[in-house]
Amino acid sequence: MTMLSGSPWLLAYRSMLKPNQPMKVSLQGNDYVLWQDSTGEISCLSNACPHMGAMLSEGWCQQRKDKSSVVICPFHALEFDSSGCTILPGSNKSTKSLIQPLELIVQGDFIWSYGGHEAKIPIPTIMNEIAAEYEFIGFTKNRSIKTDLLTLLLNMHDYNHQNGTHRELFEIEEVQLKQFIDNGLHSHAYVDQPRKKPTIRDILKNPGLLAMPKVLQAHLENFFPCMAVMHGESPLLSLKECHFYIPESPNSSRVFILMFMKAHTPIAHFIKRNLLQLVELVVEQDADILGKIYANTPQHIKLNNEVGMDWVRRNFETFPLVVEPNLSR
Repeated sequence: MTMLSGSPWLLAYRSMLKPNQPMKVSLQGNDYVLWQDSTGEISCLSNACPHMGAMLSEGWCQQRKDKSSVVICPFHALEFDSSGCTILPGSNKSTKSLIQPLELIVQGDFIWSYGGHEAKIPIPTIMNEIAAEYEFIGFTKNRSIKTDLLTLLLNMHDYNHQNGTHRELFEIEEVQLKQFIDNGLHSHAYVDQPRKKPTIRDILKNPGLLAMPKVLQAHLENFFPCMAVMHGESPLLSLKECHFYIPESPNSSRVFILMFMKAHTPIAHFIKRNLLQLVELVVEQDADILGKIYANTPQHIKLNNEVGMDWVRRNFETFPLVVEPNLSR
């Protein structure tokens, strides 16, 4: 299964990295160690130590006098700088680069990479625009899911599953796809989701429900294949719920969500944590169902509102070519 080489992937948001603490990331069948020094400089190397293959992400970082840091192998404490060079015991000279660094594109707090491949499509600019205007609430559910990238993307653009997979959480009674705008690798979906009125008990259990109207009117903006933004509006706040998809390997994908908001009333600030918890449950429910499906089952039933899935399949088959848009409705 292709992993769409030439696409940009958001490996992490800066606040996901603790200073001088290594983090493992996987991309297109390769493992890397990602870390940030105390000056904010971000580095990324192949995760295997060139001595005996230990995972560098299981080691630690050490700060140098110039505030930069090295990642240290947990097996024999060999130190590697951001170029993959080390100083062998008994030597005062740095070696040549022994580990291939992964090229990163750091835009403010956003850490992108093409995985060492030639860029075939540009990095979406929308995240820089959101960060400039909205308050960052936090990130949630940075986790791997045992599913291939295509199956993950089909699920994330399936506008029928909200009243099935997420019915209990949101009490959604119906999904109404009002409009789909196909702009090639970029699309918009406008969805109305009438929901059952929450009880006082529901609200006490999850105050984040206060931000949800009787009809959830979602504007989903999709950027194939790496991300989607849910633009949410309520009297309390404007919300940007940003979903990111990363192909770790042929049978494993990673998802995480960054959330930004613009408060319209002081109450919005009191429910920020609850909004994160709510989205965390959504990801858990998606991950649970993806772990309990037969991904290669032939599809003999086609439902209404599957235009988002059609959009994914078409772009997956033709990537990196942008075909003439024809799915708008």
